[in-house]
Amino acid sequence: MNIEMIRTAQGRLRGHARVTPLLSSPFLDEIAGRRLFVKPECLQHTGSFKYRGARNAIAALDDATRSRGVIAFSSGNHAQGVALAAAEHGVAAVIVMPSDAPKLKIDNTRALGAEVVLYDRANEDRDKIGAQLAGDRGLTLVKPFDEPQVIAGQGTVGLEIAAQAAEHGYADGDVLVPCGGGGLTSGIALALASDAPGMRVRPVEPEGFDDVARSQAAGAIQRNTRLSGSLCDAIITPQPGDLTWPVIDLYCGPGLVVSEDDCLRAMALAFTRLKLVIEPGGAVALAAALFHRDQVAGDAVTVVTSGGNVDAQVFAQALERFA
Repeated sequence: MNIEMIRTAQGRLRGHARVTPLLSSPFLDEIAGRRLFVKPECLQHTGSFKYRGARNAIAALDDATRSRGVIAFSSGNHAQGVALAAAEHGVAAVIVMPSDAPKLKIDNTRALGAEVVLYDRANEDRDKIGAQLAGDRGLTLVKPFDEPQVIAGQGTVGLEIAAQAAEHGYADGDVLVPCGGGGLTSGIALALASDAPGMRVRPVEPEGFDDVARSQAAGAIQRNTRLSGSLCDAIITPQPGDLTWPVIDLYCGPGLVVSEDDCLRAMALAFTRLKLVIEPGGAVALAAALFHRDQVAGDAVTVVTSGGNVDAQVFAQALERFA
């Protein structure tokens, strides 16, 4: 992985992926105790940043390989990104999804034209299922985070942050990023190390699924003891990726951990102050900036809201409790 791969990905995505803005609100600035800028990847195609990596990875395949179709495993956001990118290229997509993924994400993935294969994430190995289907059908596996072209696509978020922060008059401070397997986190970290080295990426995770923060503390990859049971389903993975972990270890500041209530409060504030719809996993970075501000550094802080594919009842819960 290197910055040139990310710049090449930016070229591939030009005219396809949305360049999402940096948003701000004086009300959120007051809670955060500093200038707070929100990078709303919930406004990206399919409702999350995942479209960037999926589109770049599929576009990077040679024609013969791509024509045989692709396969992916995902709780929903990568699924939808791959489904749309495959449809745009006119090729088949098979998506392996956990049976407890939000119904909206499963339905949307099917609506985008993909074949969905459900599995039990607590008792079955999605990597094994995906590898077997890929071999049986001649499909190319597009991994959700531990794949160079996927990381490069996600890294375009970092290139945009660097350029947009300069327009807003800042070039340092923490950049808080929702972190599952680390594709978005490592991609942004690589981009900022090149284009805005004064900005430091901080991974953010939900309580009980803080494998990246624990890996940083231990200096080696740590696994989560459970793989389900969080509202933040979008960023629940077994452990950091083999490719993403070295980048996180080298370039990122200490990870932050937030509660589900923090996420629901952040979702409500994002809606009332910015008119954004964010899913719980996509709200962890905003929650950290708002409710753990003593652990964050910088006069101006940037947060990525990584996805907005939330079931109606969960969003209603956030608004009923905290709006």
